Amino acid sequence: MSQKTLTAPLPIEELENKIGYTYKNKELLLTAMTHSSYCNENRRDDVVIEDNERLEFLGDSVLSVIVSDYIFRLYGELNEGDLTRTRAASVCENALHDLAMEIDLGSYMRFGHGEAATRGRLRKSILADAFEALLASMYLDSGLDKVREFLLPRIKHIVDKAAHGWDTDYKSRLQKLVQQTPEEVLEYRSAGEEGPPHDRIFRFEVYLNSNLLGVGVGRSKREAEQQAAKQALAFFGEEN
Repeated sequence: MSQKTLTAPLPIEELENKIGYTYKNKELLLTAMTHSSYCNENRRDDVVIEDNERLEFLGDSVLSVIVSDYIFRLYGELNEGDLTRTRAASVCENALHDLAMEIDLGSYMRFGHGEAATRGRLRKSILADAFEALLASMYLDSGLDKVREFLLPRIKHIVDKAAHGWDTDYKSRLQKLVQQTPEEVLEYRSAGEEGPPHDRIFRFEVYLNSNLLGVGVGRSKREAEQQAAKQALAFFGEEN
């Protein structure tokens, strides 16, 4: 049954099958799939039904930690600004809506009649929030590793596209610039390293025909070379 004609939620057991995870406490998943409109229409003095807004709050942090860790570990050449922009693009409402649509999340949500009748199951903001609530429910049920196992295979392509979008492979950009003049010789040289083995800081310099163009510092040789290339691009007015 499509989301366009669905008036009642599909069984959450089907959602468990779809996400490949069986909850120990199914109430967590049920709460994650409960919109505030359902609670408002089913409010009774003797029954308390919780909506997913508190879980959404927690899920936002769970999502941020997992995505930040992935970006930090995989993209050592990104500076703080690019890291922040990559994360923001990866966890924005559009991205989360797409992830929710991939598992037809709206079809498993409990809505009030009014919200269901006005296509709440397809509303971008609602689905994005519900996806965060889903992550939180899984986190509370089994911990961060289980959420990471579920999330990363689905969001990696979004993160990678965002990271590459900043065009921060400064070494490649500098190489292309230098290749416009075939006789030019570009060379990276180590300028030392310091710090304990588990926390080394590397320094590299980049030279063009033995002329120093830039100096870079980083926690890996690759990062230091990238930062040196970035400084060299700035010298040529090509840093942006």
